[in-house]
Amino acid sequence: MAKPPKKGTSGRGQRDLRVKVKSARGRKLSSTRWLERQLNDPYVKRAKAEGYRGRAAFKILELDDKFGFLKPGARVVDLGCAPGGWCQVAVARVNALGERAGQPKGRVIGLDLQAVEPIAGAELHQLDFLEDGADDRVKEWLGGEADVVMSDMAAASSGHKQTDHLRIIALCEAAAELAFDVLAPGGTFVAKVLAGGAEGQLQAELKQRFAKVANIKPPASRADSSEKFVVATGFRG
Repeated sequence: MAKPPKKGTSGRGQRDLRVKVKSARGRKLSSTRWLERQLNDPYVKRAKAEGYRGRAAFKILELDDKFGFLKPGARVVDLGCAPGGWCQVAVARVNALGERAGQPKGRVIGLDLQAVEPIAGAELHQLDFLEDGADDRVKEWLGGEADVVMSDMAAASSGHKQTDHLRIIALCEAAAELAFDVLAPGGTFVAKVLAGGAEGQLQAELKQRFAKVANIKPPASRADSSEKFVVATGFRG
């Protein structure tokens, strides 16, 4: 005779499987909440299962699913690429390893202030993209212009919402300036912004330089996060 299921494992007796983290001595409440959120985040679990270096990989996957800019053969520049999840996605989608016969082989260049663990198919460089001549070095490494410039960079949080917004917009503006210098006609610029999108002068300039500009929050972006992404396609040169 089959044994009845144990209480809490199935049926009406099933318990909430959400992981709860107890506060520990020396750990701030905010850190405990962050840890609990990480342990219960389905994108964190998927990232581990699928070999991505972080949940952010799903943001660029979802953005590309919608806009289709990571095409086989594309030349991609990832600004602030650490820990490397966006590069991993780009390598696979642009065929940077040349594994898909009959499709052109792409290139992926990752830039960051810190050293990043190697990623097969990506060329990683420790470089401050704000330095004079950074655009020329990028084009030299690519052997020409880029088809995509993307950035998931965010300035360190100050805890002051307006200050953080200004900082991230400043980063987005700097990334856009590099994109204007290295993108080929028809290229795409993707960058993180905060709620409200890319504003003011930057928004106007993107609309002048690109055929289409959209501000979007992909499903992988946490609901309680104020981040959005600006996706500008069809660079006019």
